[in-house]
Amino acid sequence: MEISAKTDYAVRAMLELASVAEPDAAPVSVDVLAQGQGLPRKFLEAILADLRRAGLVVSTKGARGGYRLARPAGEIPVGAVFRAVDGPLAEVRGRRPHQTSYEGVAQHLPVLWVAVRSSLRQVLDDTSLEQLRSGELPPLVRNLADAPDAWVSR
Repeated sequence: MEISAKTDYAVRAMLELASVAEPDAAPVSVDVLAQGQGLPRKFLEAILADLRRAGLVVSTKGARGGYRLARPAGEIPVGAVFRAVDGPLAEVRGRRPHQTSYEGVAQHLPVLWVAVRSSLRQVLDDTSLEQLRSGELPPLVRNLADAPDAWVSR
């Protein structure tokens, strides 16, 4: 799985917003978000528009305008950020894994594709922005990251 720059930037921007997410906090400008994570401003503007359309952030116009999380960081799964900017978590040639079918020796491949999607859902949908921000990750994520070969390239 390749995580796009767009998704990486979106998650980082959401974490920046989560770090200042207090009930009466002022909106955060694009410039502040971009500087906080060293992100390209123009690209970030497009990403924030996607996040706003997905209902993950709200924007305020004007001199004191900017962005805020649409709901508490503990209620926003990381998977929602992925989907907002890059679409479904797993696709096979533009189709959902459960929509694939093969013949002969590849007939069981859809089961593997669905399992891959399921594992992504378990990690990304069961981890909130707040858990990621605080480092208090779910046990499944910790266990996967702690596996002996997890940090080794193959």
